[in-house]
Amino acid sequence: MTLFAGTSGWQYRDWRGVLYPAGLPVRLWLEEYTAHFATVDINSAFYRLPSRETFVSWRERTPPGFVVAVEASRYLTHVRRLRDPEEPVERLMSRAAGLGDRLGPVLLQLPPTLRAAPALLHACLRRFPESVRIAVEPRHPSWWTPQVRAVLESRGAALCWADVLSRPATPLWRTADWGYVRFHQGRARPRPLYGRQSLRTWLDRIATTRPAGEDVHAYFDNDPNAAEVANAKAFTDLAHTAHLPVAPTPAEAR
Repeated sequence: MTLFAGTSGWQYRDWRGVLYPAGLPVRLWLEEYTAHFATVDINSAFYRLPSRETFVSWRERTPPGFVVAVEASRYLTHVRRLRDPEEPVERLMSRAAGLGDRLGPVLLQLPPTLRAAPALLHACLRRFPESVRIAVEPRHPSWWTPQVRAVLESRGAALCWADVLSRPATPLWRTADWGYVRFHQGRARPRPLYGRQSLRTWLDRIATTRPAGEDVHAYFDNDPNAAEVANAKAFTDLAHTAHLPVAPTPAEAR
């Protein structure tokens, strides 16, 4: 198992003085971010899909070995609600291809009001290139069925293991030979920070579920008070302490 740990997004003003030096221009924040983490999740793509040129610029600004996960546009997941996926998937992938070898997993976060639709999910997953890793984060309890699990397994898509308030909000199904974990809100003080014991518990879950050789992508989405920066760093440090394989930052890999 190799752990890739990072945050959801990198452009947050309250990170100045925490991750970014006070005088560092915003235009250099991504470059600074890559000195601390091996991966980032582009959560802004959910709200507005960037142009291919923007994805190309991110590839040019990040060093070899850095991994960029991309959240699928809400147009596919929340407006279309997985229906007629051919055009939005093609548009997403044609633009994200600008990342080249920096492109990591693509996340489909489904609306909390979308009930289980295994046939729609299967048809949507079929539209993605087989070479692209897809993670799916359903948020309605009707999705937790053997039929849905079979769809994910048949397409090699990972069920996103989501955490809310330091507890799994999803089943811990292993549906692919790689994993994807999202941390939304911890219970420690100040909220929404995750405590170290909670992080240790998650590392144990991952280590005991994933065999050697599998990648696990873990992203912290608990942004207020720069909590995700502190937790992503702590998660990585605890993994090192537990002697778990951690993907190095590009600078460390040199």
